[in-house]
Amino acid sequence: MVTVSYAGALIGFFLGFGFGVGCALAVMYSIYMGGYRAAVRDSVQASAPERLLKAREKALAGRR
Repeated sequence: MVTVSYAGALIGFFLGFGFGVGCALAVMYSIYMGGYRAAVRDSVQASAPERLLKAREKALAGRR
């Protein structure tokens, strides 16, 4: 009689799912904290920052 142990599969599934979701959340949080918040902050300023103006000019020049 062959006994099958699912303990390894369960541990692997748990670790894979846990680390996968945890890493995804960490990446989304770092994007929010670093880029998204700064973009929102810059977008509501009275005058656009110099860096934004240069990036906008570069993007529009690439379209033409």
